[in-house]
Amino acid sequence: MKEIVASGHEFFGQTTGNIATAIEKVFSQYGQPNAYILGEEASGAFFAGLTYGEGEIFTKNDNKRKIFWQGPSLGWDFGGQGSRLMILIYNLNNINNLWGRYAGISGSAYLIAGAGFHVLKRNNILLIPIRTGIGARLGINMGYLKLTPMPTWNPF
Repeated sequence: MKEIVASGHEFFGQTTGNIATAIEKVFSQYGQPNAYILGEEASGAFFAGLTYGEGEIFTKNDNKRKIFWQGPSLGWDFGGQGSRLMILIYNLNNINNLWGRYAGISGSAYLIAGAGFHVLKRNNILLIPIRTGIGARLGINMGYLKLTPMPTWNPF
């Protein structure tokens, strides 16, 4: 836990109080993850939305490795944001099991800046993105993130 909180403090900078609270809440509900991703993403929506991001994944068994994600969303969702994020990963037994689509429901309320988290799931693997970012966005949507080892513009 100390390693993840320290990485979050270093990565997120001045918003670490909000991030530490979010990480503590996630840990109390799900326990400690067996991997995590530090990255950046951009997203925008007008009913339908798109998200693109990239970062590095850290596991206990692997060295850090580059990772990319993209995905569509649909819902009552308007605006755009740029975010730094930490994605906590649960139940990952092999890095090759990570690649694929993770579905979930997300809500956003940003005006200038904001922070939050939600849960995405595929089979028994859970992803919990914890974001802090800037922009103007309000809404709720359903969608997925597709994690890939190589960058792609295709969100499907």
